[in-house]
Amino acid sequence: MTMMGGHNKFITESSPAQSGEGKPPPTYVSHQKIYPKEAHGTFRNVKWTVLVVTLGIYYILPWLRWDRGPGLPNQAFLLDFANQRLLLGPIQIWAQEFYYVTGALVVSALALFLVTAVAGRMWCGYACPQTVWTDLMIAVERFWQGDRNARLRLDQQPWSLEKLWKKFATHVSWLLISVLTGGALIFYFRDAPTLAGELATGTAPYVAYAFLGIFTMTTYLLGGLAREQVCIYMCPWPRIQGAMLDKDSLFISYRDIRGEPRGAHKRDQSWEGRGDCIDCKACVTVCPMGIDIRDGAQLACIQCALCIDACNEIMDRVGRPRELIAYTTVRNLESATKGPREGWRIIRPRTILYSILISAIGGLMTWSLMNRAELQVNVLPDRNPLYVVLSDGGLRNGYTVKITNKLQNAEQFKITVSGLPEAKVSFVEFDGSDPTIVVAPAEVRAVKLFVSLPPSARKELKSDAMPLTITVTDTKNEKTASRVTTFSGPSP
Repeated sequence: MTMMGGHNKFITESSPAQSGEGKPPPTYVSHQKIYPKEAHGTFRNVKWTVLVVTLGIYYILPWLRWDRGPGLPNQAFLLDFANQRLLLGPIQIWAQEFYYVTGALVVSALALFLVTAVAGRMWCGYACPQTVWTDLMIAVERFWQGDRNARLRLDQQPWSLEKLWKKFATHVSWLLISVLTGGALIFYFRDAPTLAGELATGTAPYVAYAFLGIFTMTTYLLGGLAREQVCIYMCPWPRIQGAMLDKDSLFISYRDIRGEPRGAHKRDQSWEGRGDCIDCKACVTVCPMGIDIRDGAQLACIQCALCIDACNEIMDRVGRPRELIAYTTVRNLESATKGPREGWRIIRPRTILYSILISAIGGLMTWSLMNRAELQVNVLPDRNPLYVVLSDGGLRNGYTVKITNKLQNAEQFKITVSGLPEAKVSFVEFDGSDPTIVVAPAEVRAVKLFVSLPPSARKELKSDAMPLTITVTDTKNEKTASRVTTFSGPSP
């Protein structure tokens, strides 16, 4: 018995001729390189459009500018890890606000679940980065080496000057694309024009060159060499998405009720008593995964629909109706033998649930983002030591107050302490007990202060950890942010 799995076959039994005399049968046959033929048609055009749009966004986005004011980065989309923030146009997300990133990832996952429940593996076939870059690499290979038959002949012929330069040109082009891909990615983490100049002059940080090399090689290996093997063996999504599908989810199917029995067809031959499939294998030769869609639904199928374009072209040539291979649903396939088609049911319980969750989480995040405080304060009490006994018998605690100014202008702040009578405040780096603290726009400033209690007030402490409130006030708009901490001392 043999189980077909794309271009790889899992063999459970084998004849001596297959396995060789005295040798155990092979568990797997060796990988067979796929030579997809160029497809033409509606879905191929859609894939080209998606490729151009997505790659355009990816390569151009780091170069877009956004004026945030003097002294601030003007890159529209910047993952500013050095300053622990993400800059997304007018939005700034700080490290302590990482829950916004978490929420965005949750919404993205739910959106993927919704798309899968409605349209099957549409993400895999059109917009997945692996699919997009593999399409681009195959197009480059086809440019240098020719279409399917020409590439087959080239690989089968012995090495020659023609074969050498065609292979060389292909791999050099793949590496150039990979370098551009890796370069574009690192531009998201630092000002793109500055980093580009540093890379060209050899003055960029070593980590930039390291990650450029890593991203270049992963793009070259996954998009140029591994290709469909990433989808079949490395990606977990084909195995997960089965739980997202139901009888009303779109998938690509060969309509065997119309296509069988298949067989070659001559020009003047009647179509009576036979199916529309002429067994030309056009659907197989264009498939980037190397599968035969006529074998039924398969894990390797990414639903790119190139087999639909290829089959429609053949049906036009032989004068038969299109959509022998088409997007459909299990429910429609079942109804084809029982009655009229029921159509595509998009609105159903699981799609409603996904839509509600996306709307609820997205709405909550939007409300939170629009109403978040422009002033954020964190208070960190000293831990070693928790307190200091002064020479006069008084107590002193130390605190670090971190003030985050989320505005685009420098702001002035005052710090006050309440909750302990007779408490006195002193500041490191500032004179007096009521200094004005200036925080630059979109910056975090740490202020060290000490809170002291005289011996007379120490007697009033009822525990070794009394509540203490530290309040930061914006002197311009009177907005405040308070944090409750503790004043530590010996047990009474």
